[in-house]
Amino acid sequence: MAEVEYWRTTHEAPVPEFRDGEVLERGTPTFRHGMMQGAMAAVFMPYSKSHSLFPSISVSHVLRPGLIRIPDVSVHQGRPTMPYPDYPSYVVIEILSLDDRMTAVVGKLREYRDFGVAHAWVVDPELQALYVFDSDGLHQVRSLQIPEFGINLTPQQIFEV
Repeated sequence: MAEVEYWRTTHEAPVPEFRDGEVLERGTPTFRHGMMQGAMAAVFMPYSKSHSLFPSISVSHVLRPGLIRIPDVSVHQGRPTMPYPDYPSYVVIEILSLDDRMTAVVGKLREYRDFGVAHAWVVDPELQALYVFDSDGLHQVRSLQIPEFGINLTPQQIFEV
């Protein structure tokens, strides 16, 4: 399938991703997954005025021609003016589902970092674990931080839903 066909096709939910001619199906989110998406987006709402950080849920992003990813939560610095951003989010958050394979998740995180995303995070609602993906790979952490803005998100803030 060509990318133009992908955009013209009406997809059933959850909308699939796209890489180099291949439609990549995504797992059906559970209620808990959806709650975590909302909770993570809500955490960033107070920072929209003070730091110009704008969260969104499940928005398609064009990482390069032929590569469309849909992060569970993305946070842009500055409000995007286009329907499908083609520039890096400031933060991308993947929330693990029961059927997620870690190798696939790490591959997506690597694509986000290569695209220029400053902070790539993973939230595991089942284990209540937090991970950061950086140039050294995936690391479990005690909190999710954006030091340049003084943001420190603890498990209590994230998993209280």
